[in-house]
Amino acid sequence: MKHASYEEKRSQFYGSIADFWADLYGQEYALYDVKVVKKAEVENIRKASKCASMIFQKTAHLLRHADDETLLELGFPANTLPFIRLEPSSAETIIGRLDFVEVEGTYKVLELNADTPTFIKELFSVNGAICHKFGVGNPNEAEEEFLSKTVTSSILQASSAIQNPYVVFTSHEENIEDKQTSLYLKHLAKIPSSYVPLSKLQIDDEGLYDEEGKRIDVLYRQTYPIEQLVLDRGEQGENIGEMLLDLVLRQKLVILNPPSAFLLQSKVVQAAIWGLHEEKNAFFTEEEHMWIEEYFLPTYLEPDWFMENGYSYVKKPAFGREGDTVEVYHPTGELHFEEKNKSYTEFVPVYQKYVDLPVCSFSSVKGQQQGHVMIGSFLLNGQPSAIGFRVGNRITDNLSYYLPMGLE
Repeated sequence: MKHASYEEKRSQFYGSIADFWADLYGQEYALYDVKVVKKAEVENIRKASKCASMIFQKTAHLLRHADDETLLELGFPANTLPFIRLEPSSAETIIGRLDFVEVEGTYKVLELNADTPTFIKELFSVNGAICHKFGVGNPNEAEEEFLSKTVTSSILQASSAIQNPYVVFTSHEENIEDKQTSLYLKHLAKIPSSYVPLSKLQIDDEGLYDEEGKRIDVLYRQTYPIEQLVLDRGEQGENIGEMLLDLVLRQKLVILNPPSAFLLQSKVVQAAIWGLHEEKNAFFTEEEHMWIEEYFLPTYLEPDWFMENGYSYVKKPAFGREGDTVEVYHPTGELHFEEKNKSYTEFVPVYQKYVDLPVCSFSSVKGQQQGHVMIGSFLLNGQPSAIGFRVGNRITDNLSYYLPMGLE
């Protein structure tokens, strides 16, 4: 009897999961394989996530009260300053994702995607199905229920002053990952809501509306980044993004993730954290300085420290995604390798100590492959939640694979 091939088994398994993008950009994205880890590793990732989350949240409070000049130097667009000063009603970000690299038995934060992280349905839903199929434990057991409660309670809290709030989830309709991620969150939110694509939203000075002119109270924009939003123009050249932020400032609209998530989205925050740590600033407690030393990488606004101390370093934009515009340099300042996409060159760069992503082997439609492993670790209202792997090139980009994680 002929054994089914990897491709056949993969196609059959992912074909049974509704509304999931097992392939992206015309090629394999979700692997039919599981990387098994020990329970202790999961616990260590969650501990690193908790410590890093507390550092980021404490720093956000400090930056929110910095003067305009400081925030502009840190790369925040001028038209977002009043917006990022808004105090969050609860946590700084409802759904955030830390990206970690394993280094010598511990974990280092590469960045925090606080504003618009994806990789959600994969870890909170699909991971459990594939672990069941492979007969291994799911490290994200019960995390989907936690996500459902988090999204539901954040909407209820944000709209508590509004009677019968009209809640709308939105995304770019043509992007399958964005649309299905938004619909997945809508499904998990245990309250009445609608899905309206970004292209069908209408705006004026008094409010935001759906395509039928019904006024929206809460806009859940899981995949629509603020740095793109502020550049959006209408057909007559009007600045739609600024109009939207103005509605938020005037409390005519609530957006989720909240404005504070954009404050933490900037990688410059990591340079601020490292600067305070390096000068042993009393803003952080002794214990917090120990966490920064263990879980953060040296990060600066100039590359001089790396060149003086003989370290390779990464140059990356303050606001950037999927490895886009990332460059890696030798200690001499000579370019080592880079990501070919250059969409974020207008943003202030940060310089971070370079560390190699560990390598693992995995099954794919191309046969056995080797890839560089990055760990995604979600924070829900600042609390550690679902975790998982991306594998791919030395710079994790939008063509990296999703590699399911199982428990021994």
